[in-house]
Amino acid sequence: MLRITQATQAYAWGSSNALQDTLALTHDGVLAEAWMGAHPSAPSLVLDDGLEDLVELLRRTPREALGIDVVNRFGSQLPYLLKVIAAEHPLSLQVHPHIDAARAGYDAEDAAGVPIDAPHRNYKDRNHKPELVYALTQFEAMCGFRAPRRAAEMFADLDCPLAKELHGILVEKPSTEGIREAFTRLLDPATRPGPEEVARLAEAVAARLADGSPSPRTDRTVGLLQREYPGDPGVVTSMLLNPVTLQPGEAMFVPAGGVHAYLHGVGVEIMASSDNVLRAGLTPKHVDVPELLRNVDYVAAPPIRIAPEVFHGATKVFYAPVDDFELSVTELADDDDHPLPGRGPRILLALAGELTVATSNDGTVTLTQGQAAFVPASDGRLRVRGRGRLVQADVP
Repeated sequence: MLRITQATQAYAWGSSNALQDTLALTHDGVLAEAWMGAHPSAPSLVLDDGLEDLVELLRRTPREALGIDVVNRFGSQLPYLLKVIAAEHPLSLQVHPHIDAARAGYDAEDAAGVPIDAPHRNYKDRNHKPELVYALTQFEAMCGFRAPRRAAEMFADLDCPLAKELHGILVEKPSTEGIREAFTRLLDPATRPGPEEVARLAEAVAARLADGSPSPRTDRTVGLLQREYPGDPGVVTSMLLNPVTLQPGEAMFVPAGGVHAYLHGVGVEIMASSDNVLRAGLTPKHVDVPELLRNVDYVAAPPIRIAPEVFHGATKVFYAPVDDFELSVTELADDDDHPLPGRGPRILLALAGELTVATSNDGTVTLTQGQAAFVPASDGRLRVRGRGRLVQADVP
């Protein structure tokens, strides 16, 4: 087991204290994410090995670090990326690409000579990016499209031209095609509403909220987004999406192609090892609506909440419907010795307390709040004892 660092990201939507409090970090200023993994954009450093980064370690000893099965499936790279995120302000309206689109997009941008670190580059790697978020605080989000008839209800009693048009589209075409047409109307550069139209609809929503709304949570989200990003078409687009509230300890899966935006809260994220984000609005970052529209899954469906399975009483395991990752959370209060699930390449992160993890060959590491370790596949099964909360990322 090797202690590793976290690569922190200071995006504008972050918090001045939430990530610091969660991970016991000393940092003045806004922090949004802490990455643990081997993505080339921001790999973890291996503290026990002369500050070699994790990418170099995996290239040097792939079979020992990853195991033969993972090498055969994914090559000499860690399939997942573990993060802790702290959203004080809403994130962008976004979609992550499927793997075929990511490969084609990456190769096309490379062929065009777009630098890998260019702000306008969409594809930073050739991987898809399904992800799971596990809430540490109450976590607010939007994810996936509402059923068309329910989406139509959001616009039914609003007295403004844009709302009437969207309502007409969704009533005439209560199907995937109606969702596609309404979504495209709002975001396509050729048809999207101007700031005045967005403001007028937001004002109508605010008035409705005071008088009786079909979805107060949706109307409050419209108000929040209009304050944060006045006039952005994403303000109206939010009315097409499912609102989601995760309580601490709950988890949600976002598949590649799933449109979503996180609004507020602190959580653990695990995803395929990728930094590919296609944005359509609600952000000062690069927006590429045509590329996003090519990658959206328009099928209306409720958010995918992942119910955990309990492992030996102390561990909850969240199995996502992908091959790249799984997440488990262990909570101990009795100093007893407990087994941990999994035996592949793992990343451990202590969120509270003091926990000692032991390998089958008598190696040990003690982690306190905010400390992380990489466990090579060659270390085999693990056991943990102590008092606290431990997150583990693993490969199914």
